[in-house]
Amino acid sequence: MAEHVHILKLCVGADSVEDLLDWQTSQRARWPKDRAVHVTRMWPKRAEEVLAGGSLYWVIKGVILARQKVMGLEQVTGADGISRCAIILDAKVTRTQAVPRRPFQGWRYLDAKDAPPDLLPGRESEEALPPGLAEAMAEFGLR
Repeated sequence: MAEHVHILKLCVGADSVEDLLDWQTSQRARWPKDRAVHVTRMWPKRAEEVLAGGSLYWVIKGVILARQKVMGLEQVTGADGISRCAIILDAKVTRTQAVPRRPFQGWRYLDAKDAPPDLLPGRESEEALPPGLAEAMAEFGLR
């Protein structure tokens, strides 16, 4: 089996994981049961590696804070006739340790070895560190 790789994506318009959860809840009726869908313009060139166990890691306000397991990739055509990639995600949003990330466009690959660990049970409801503090802690190797 191919080694897996993750996708790193900015969660545009969200100020918190709760914003992501609220938006996905509002869209639930449009999606398959127990799934969430994120449509992006480009198809991953490393699709096989993503499908071998990857997750989509969400960057919210410059910090990786959550992930969702990638369940599949589907080609969809928009109302404009342009073909896009629908990333089919597990509906469960898993919070991760906060790791700062500089802004970027589109999405990036994230090697499994570089992915932040999930928060330990009981820490899921903790708020993210304030901007600047997470970056400073990361510089010292603290998470």
